[in-house]
Amino acid sequence: MNAGLAEWAVFAALVAGAMIVDLAVGRGRDPSLRSAALWSAIWIGLALAFGGWIAWRMGADAGVTYLTAYALEKSLSVDNVFVFVLIFAQTGIPPRLQHRALFWGIVGALVMRAALIALGVYLLATFHWVIYPFAAALLYAAVRMLRGEPKRLRFVETSCALCSTWVARLLPITPQLEGARFVVRKDGQLVATPLLVALLVIEASDLLFALDSIPAVFAVTRDPFLVYTSNVFALLGLRSLYLVIAQVVTKLRFLRTGLAVILVLVAAKLLLSGVVEIPAGVSLALIALILGVSIAASRLFPRAADAADATR
Repeated sequence: MNAGLAEWAVFAALVAGAMIVDLAVGRGRDPSLRSAALWSAIWIGLALAFGGWIAWRMGADAGVTYLTAYALEKSLSVDNVFVFVLIFAQTGIPPRLQHRALFWGIVGALVMRAALIALGVYLLATFHWVIYPFAAALLYAAVRMLRGEPKRLRFVETSCALCSTWVARLLPITPQLEGARFVVRKDGQLVATPLLVALLVIEASDLLFALDSIPAVFAVTRDPFLVYTSNVFALLGLRSLYLVIAQVVTKLRFLRTGLAVILVLVAAKLLLSGVVEIPAGVSLALIALILGVSIAASRLFPRAADAADATR
C-alpha cells in the first residue's frame, strides 16, 4: 500500500504540531540535561508511534522499513552533534541561544531534504547507474568519518569564514550577540549577528550530512513517504539529542568507527539491490548491533584522559 493524501496530511499535521511545541518549550530558557533527555525520549517515542501507525495503515513490512530507515538516519545524525559542538564553540553562541539556531536550522533542513529526496527518487527511477555514485559517496563518507577531529574543525572554520564573507557582502556583521535576533537595526542600517552566521553554518553542515544520509536511506527503501518521514523524525529530535550527548559525545571514541561501518554496509546493500535483497528487519538488527558494540567498546576501552577523569 502506497501513502495517500491522508497519510501525508497526518504526517504534516503531526510535524507542524511538534515544531510548534518544540519552539514554545525551548524559547528563552537555559537548557538542562534532564529536560533535554525527557524531550529526546518524547521525540523518539513519537517517531516509534508513527512507525506503528504506518504498520497499521500501510502494512507490517512498511512499518519495519520505516523503523529501519529511521534507525539509520538517527544513528547518522549523531555525527551532526560533533559538528554542532564545534560550530557553537567557533561562533561563541551560548547554550541559551543554541536552541533557536538549531530550531531554524532544522526547519531549513526539512525543506532542503525534501528537495534532495525528490531529486534522488527521480534519478534512481530514471537512471539505474546512479546507485554507483551514491554508493561511492557513502564509502567516501565512511572514510571521511574516520579522519577525526582535525578534519571536522577545519570544515567548521572554513564554513564560518565563508558564511561570514558571504553575509558581509550583504550586511555588516556585529561581533556582539543581540539576544535571540539574527539581524538588528543599528543607526538605521540592518546588521547581521553571529547567531545568523551560526545558522548558516548549520545549514551548510546539514547539506553535507544530507549528501551522506539520503543515499544511505535509499539502500533501505525508495518509497518517498518512508524516506522523507524517517528523515524528518530523525531531525525533529536532533536539538534535544544534541543537548543530551554534547557533553559525552567526545568520550564515545569508537562511535564514529561504528557509523563508518554502517555506511560501508549500506553502500554494499545499495550496490547489491536487485541482486541480493536483505530484509529491512535484518538491516535494523545490524544497525542496532553495530551501534551497541561501538558504544560498549567506548565504555570498556576509554581514552587515557577520559579514564583519568572518571577516577577523580
